[in-house]
Amino acid sequence: MKIAIAGATGRMGKMLIETVLNAADTQLVGALEHPSCPQLGEDAGAFLGKKTGVLITADITQALSKAEFLIDFTRPEGTMAHLAVAQTTATKMIIGTTGLSPEHIASLKKASEKLAIVFAPNMSVGVNATFKLLEIAAKMLNQGYDIEIIEAHHRHKVDAPSGTALKMGEVIANALGQKLDDVAVYAREGHTGERKDGSIGFATIRGGDIVGDHTVLFAGDGERIEISHKSSSRQSYAQGSLRAARFLQKQSSGLFDMQDVLGLRQ
Repeated sequence: MKIAIAGATGRMGKMLIETVLNAADTQLVGALEHPSCPQLGEDAGAFLGKKTGVLITADITQALSKAEFLIDFTRPEGTMAHLAVAQTTATKMIIGTTGLSPEHIASLKKASEKLAIVFAPNMSVGVNATFKLLEIAAKMLNQGYDIEIIEAHHRHKVDAPSGTALKMGEVIANALGQKLDDVAVYAREGHTGERKDGSIGFATIRGGDIVGDHTVLFAGDGERIEISHKSSSRQSYAQGSLRAARFLQKQSSGLFDMQDVLGLRQ
C-alpha cells in the first residue's frame, strides 16, 4: 500500500512514518507539512536515521501524486485542504483529526460519495472496543446511574473535550435514546445546583506528556462502575490507521469509522 503522511514532523506523524516503514505491506510515498515547517526538504526518515527518498513537502498535490492513501492526524483546516486535493488524486483518506465542525463533517460526507474515507476520533483498536463496551453498559445501566466522562491529555492538545471523549458521550447517549447535545454538561463552576438526571458530564485534564486517558464513570447508589482506556504510546493509533487503510483497499467510496473497520457495527 502506497501511503502519504500528513503532519509528518509531529509526534503522531513520526510514529506513523516509523510504523509504515516497518510494515511489510506498506510503502511511504509522501510526507506533508505546513509551508512554515523548518524541516521542509529533509528526508522523512531522517529522525530515524533512515533514508527513504521521500522529502517533506508543503505541496499537497506533490505529496499525494503517488499515494493510494493519506493518513491525516492534523488540524481541521489542514485536513479540509488535504481533502480537496485528495478528491482530484483519488487518494483514499484515513482521518484522525479532532475538532472538526458540523460543516467539516458535511464536507467529508459529500466527498465520500466518490472517495473512500475512514474518519474516527480515535484509531486505537482498544479504544474502539471500549466504545462497544460502553454501548452495552449504557443499555444495562440505563436507570439509577449518573454518567461522567473524564479525559486527560498532554499540555499541547488544543481541543477539549477530546474527540474520543465526545465519541464516548455520543455512543452512550445513542444507547440511551438521547442526543448528546441535549444531555451534555461541559463545565461546572460556582453554585451549580444539584446534578440533573440523565445528564452526561465531562471533565478535562491537560498536562505533561499524557498520551490519552479516558474513563467513563457510572455512579449509582452504593456502587460505581468504571470503564477506562489508557494509552501509553501512540503506537496503537498508528497500527489502527494501517488497519483502516487495509480495510479501504476493498472500498471505492463511502464514509466509514473504526467500528466498520473492526466489524463491530451491528
